[in-house]
Amino acid sequence: MTTKLAVRQLVREEITAIGAYPVADASGYIKLDAMENPWPLPLELQHELAVELAQVALNRYPDPNGGGLKEQLRQAFAIPAAADILLGNGSDELITLITQALARPGAKLLALEPSFVMYKMNALLSGLQYVGVPLREDFTLDLPLLLAAIAREQPAVVFVSYPNNPTGPRYAREEVLAVCRAAPGLVVVDEAYQSFADDSLMDLAGELDNLLVMRTLSKLGLAGIRLGYAAASPAWINELNKVRPPYNVNVLTLAAAGFALRHLDVFNRQAAELRAERGRLFAELSCLPLVRAFPSQANFITIRVPDAPALYQHIKQRGILIKQLHGSHPLLANCLRLTVGSPDDNAALLSAIQRFFA
Repeated sequence: MTTKLAVRQLVREEITAIGAYPVADASGYIKLDAMENPWPLPLELQHELAVELAQVALNRYPDPNGGGLKEQLRQAFAIPAAADILLGNGSDELITLITQALARPGAKLLALEPSFVMYKMNALLSGLQYVGVPLREDFTLDLPLLLAAIAREQPAVVFVSYPNNPTGPRYAREEVLAVCRAAPGLVVVDEAYQSFADDSLMDLAGELDNLLVMRTLSKLGLAGIRLGYAAASPAWINELNKVRPPYNVNVLTLAAAGFALRHLDVFNRQAAELRAERGRLFAELSCLPLVRAFPSQANFITIRVPDAPALYQHIKQRGILIKQLHGSHPLLANCLRLTVGSPDDNAALLSAIQRFFA
């Protein structure tokens, strides 16, 4: 049997029918495609972290309970005492654990569209039926449509990105609470961009029985260490822990995350600067008559233009990598996503866009 024939016969058809998650080669580009913090650690913290990491016991498995990191997260981000905490290899792994735990035959995962592609991907991988509910054309939430879908589909889990990636807006708090009240199963509120938003549902973690609040340290400035965490009632965390690999967060990540939390003021100042840059970038983009910039509470701005593929190539030819959203969903026709970078990065991006429309 040839390898290709074996693959076709043995790999699930729904897997062979899709492509892998695309990650563009960013070598040599100003990287504004992945919502990363543009600044490295300050030099003095680099040296301090190097000393700390050198002392990590690489010959030992990591503490499966996080080695005290959970309590550091609780203190740093005001996670309620009523909630338990689950650590993940990025929030991507947390999504996987949730879908695996809930994948009963016939179970459904419901999410808004367009939103984070890994919700739909994990539904497929775990064998859940996927139900997508479209946003309005301006990317606001159509709450009656969503509540009707929940009542009709009775999903095991609803994912709500808060603020939403890749569109940028944050839905009203009361809208999300209405989802929690209506949902028969778990509601996952994905707060990956909470550092740039003006609201959070973390204060209700452990209080609302069907609420799980999920976050990551990636957008704050630690994308490279892959650390996600979730807070929910102990009953939910207990079941999800049964699905979690025992050593899913490595010793270097645990040490680096703990170090970063002791210097959280540095990352908070950077997040404040990115929020200010987001405001400046939005104002400049809004002045261009052929550009529609959508309001954002994340560290990116999504725009719609007459010809997104042409503008994407124009920007790329000038050494800047952004995210092409056009073609990924009907509501994202002619849309591009611009990560908010450093002042110099943003100036270069604006100059490229202005030249295109000149």
